[in-house]
Amino acid sequence: MGRSSTRGEGTRSRVRHDGPADEAPEGGEGEGRGGHGRRGGADGPEGGHRQGGPVRRSRRAPRSGKRRILRWTASVLALLILGTGAAGYLYYRHLNGNLRKEDLTLGDKKMADHKANAAGQTPLNILIIGSDARDSKENQKLGGAKETFGAAPLADVQMLLHLSADRSNISVVSMPRDTMLKMPKCTDPETGKVYAASTGNVQTNQSLGRGGPGCTVATWYELTGITIDHFMMIDFSGVVSMADAVGGVPVCVDANIYSHSSDGKGSGLKLEKGTTPVKGKQALQWLRTRYGFEDNTDLGRAQAQHQYLNSMVRELRKGTKLTDPGKLMDLAEAATSALTVDKGLDTVKKLYDLAEELKKAPTARITMTTMPNVYGTGNLSGRVFPKPGDAEQLFRMVREDIPLDGKASKRKAPVVKDQAAPTGEIAVSVRNATGTDSLAPAKGRATSVRDLLTDAGFARATTDAQDVEPAARTGLFYPSADLEGDAQAVAKALGIPLSQVKKSTDVSGIVLAVGADWREDGSYPAPSAEEKTPDTAKALNGEDEEACMHVNPGYTW
Repeated sequence: MGRSSTRGEGTRSRVRHDGPADEAPEGGEGEGRGGHGRRGGADGPEGGHRQGGPVRRSRRAPRSGKRRILRWTASVLALLILGTGAAGYLYYRHLNGNLRKEDLTLGDKKMADHKANAAGQTPLNILIIGSDARDSKENQKLGGAKETFGAAPLADVQMLLHLSADRSNISVVSMPRDTMLKMPKCTDPETGKVYAASTGNVQTNQSLGRGGPGCTVATWYELTGITIDHFMMIDFSGVVSMADAVGGVPVCVDANIYSHSSDGKGSGLKLEKGTTPVKGKQALQWLRTRYGFEDNTDLGRAQAQHQYLNSMVRELRKGTKLTDPGKLMDLAEAATSALTVDKGLDTVKKLYDLAEELKKAPTARITMTTMPNVYGTGNLSGRVFPKPGDAEQLFRMVREDIPLDGKASKRKAPVVKDQAAPTGEIAVSVRNATGTDSLAPAKGRATSVRDLLTDAGFARATTDAQDVEPAARTGLFYPSADLEGDAQAVAKALGIPLSQVKKSTDVSGIVLAVGADWREDGSYPAPSAEEKTPDTAKALNGEDEEACMHVNPGYTW
């Protein structure tokens, strides 16, 4: 792929967009949409040698040949991942050199640290970005829209992947590229150019042109408050090369589709009704198709991307596509050449470790969603905004590590070795964090909850009058393992779920932060429907093999 897309390794013309911009014309291949890569591994049983008896030896060669293939595969994997031996080390360095690296965030706002769960585990959030950059001959050929050549790239695909702290589930949230929001201040590390925070709403995909993927990360954090640990970015040619390396991915449409109109709009995707495996350019067409799916908007396109990614994960986890060493090397070459990553993922070893963490979540616990949204009006018709209430509910569930599939983790929590001290000896500081964006903190809540603790025998409960950051949900925090049992005893006495008891380096003792979910007097309210993923998020489960895209009647044949 063209190396001109590498920051610092060539010239990249940037054009700043100060306000909402119409999408690039979609003539021929002109849809501005990137895609995503995924990883996979190969597993296989070890072959065993069986003798037929004390005199006759088995002469069956195929089993031995299978063992040789498996050993060869293992050797290739060792070269790719561990770089053993001189040749392996050189190839390992070559793959590392393929990766392009940039700063994680370009915003001024420091992202908050993760709060650990009761077992001391923390979640992992990765922002996946599809760039529509037409900065190389291959990307220009695949992307079309000649009038956009040399313009600033757009982040036309944005998906936040959340791996739960206990590694039991994965949640994905897509943000439509037409989402209108406020842009934070970003400083381009390459040119030093400062992009001031926007005073009005700007289309979210313009964040990439304000310094690179680090500004897209900063934009997400500004909107959602979700701490982002890493990003991965891929462009058109990267999608094609990785799709070819992985092989066909089955996708489904409920009618014949041809994404092409008389005025040149569409991705060119042409499929018959039913399920078809797609790869290469056809996979890129699927990921970029808007005209022809659902209501011909970016919302239908996001659903198609979710179907494709879920199907790809299922295919890779079958272990049948990547047993050939040549395909493994093709995938390694394609993946490392296609990706731009943050500096925390700057080696193949780190990417492999990340893949191993992601593999811990079963396919049945993968949930794909789209940010709940509403359409704009007037001159913003066709653009979307976060849906009040529902969008924040989805973001809050990700922030607080609540599974979007509605299932509690079936993995048993580790036994807490620390036993609680006698109730009267446990010191608890109660803080009033009941404020919200629209409401001031409820008066007297810290005192009222302290009184509840005192009545329950916690004689050392006190209030803390310092200003605290509002919290949507009540939480109990402790600084070290020797206080975990005490913190859990406080939670049990008040009826607070143990999932809301977390280890934190921000406290020096046990702290109870009374959140906006407990603004009223009385006992702590039991968790309710607010823990449910909004229906407007259009959740799709990773094992749903019946998913099939609805074809818009105007694009059938």
